[in-house]
Amino acid sequence: MTASAVPPGPGATAWAPETVTTDPYNAQTPRAALAERLTPADALFVRDHFGVPPTATDRWRLRVGGAVATPLTLDYATLLALGHEGRREFDVVLECAGNGRALMTPRPPGLPWGERAVGCARFAGVPFHLVAERAGVAPETVEFVFAGADTGSVHGHRAAFERSLPLAEALHPDTLLATHLNGEPLPPEHGAPVRLVVPGRYAVADVKWLVEARAITEPFTGVFQAEEYVYVASRGIPDGPVSAIRVKSLITAPEPDDDLRRGTQTVVRGRAWSGAGLAVGRVQVRAEHEDEEGHDTAGDGAAWHDADLEPPTGPYAWTGWSYRWTPRTPGRYRLLARATDARGETQPPRAPWNAQGYGCNPVAAVDVVVV
Repeated sequence: MTASAVPPGPGATAWAPETVTTDPYNAQTPRAALAERLTPADALFVRDHFGVPPTATDRWRLRVGGAVATPLTLDYATLLALGHEGRREFDVVLECAGNGRALMTPRPPGLPWGERAVGCARFAGVPFHLVAERAGVAPETVEFVFAGADTGSVHGHRAAFERSLPLAEALHPDTLLATHLNGEPLPPEHGAPVRLVVPGRYAVADVKWLVEARAITEPFTGVFQAEEYVYVASRGIPDGPVSAIRVKSLITAPEPDDDLRRGTQTVVRGRAWSGAGLAVGRVQVRAEHEDEEGHDTAGDGAAWHDADLEPPTGPYAWTGWSYRWTPRTPGRYRLLARATDARGETQPPRAPWNAQGYGCNPVAAVDVVVV
């Protein structure tokens, strides 16, 4: 028996996520919260496929089985006790693989996310490898499959939400059985009492309401691994399951359609991030002046300018950036921002289209008016 998370009511905080669907409840981070170094828990976007399953901490169990020497079943207290051996805590960008899907043309099926199915939160918990080592992983293991307690109908048959990780990534010391979010126990809509957190990967890897981890000796082909959350008919991205977050940025200030004064300095601000633990090495900003028909009148003269970068709070956190801009001519402008990561990957001018609408990371844009 499951129940959808309840959308915020009239008395909800100003940080309340903006509803995309109500049943199940899915919502994106409000624009104001994206300006925060850490996204407040009650503002963080929510992705829910089947509704929130029962989340009583005293009844929670994690089954560890498959190709292991000693199958285990852990309760919450036992898991917390394991944390004394190596509890980890760090800031992580959480981004839905479908973030930005609504920007694609033609728009693929799926939730019509804008660009705010993302946030940066502080997760704490127990490294999964401590549990796996207790179970004893068989030498022939190639992946671990992680299953949530949530189930529902997919393509005409019932399925649990399951995703796999290559063995090396499952056993990475920063792959967490997370119990806390921003210093507090996980709330139900974010996977209480325990969820997986895999820094640097799209959030589909971060299985919520985790109840099972099983070692397997052949690649996993479950519905959410081989049919959903895969790049299909991609233009510029290899086909296959979504994995590492693609380099991306967003503009948090000024806001769309803000009126700015010519001759007055404006600070353009935003966030940038990438996956697989890659640092953001550069963010560039450009201002395009549009005529009444929406054409860029600056031409090649509108240069890209380097923004100032803030030190991130950790290897998996996003990077704040800023650029001081003084517009001289009135009219409509399009402010653009593009990030480049440590591997040299840069945001493309347009969203790389694919049939399921994943990995959307075009240059960020905000339209403003100079008066």
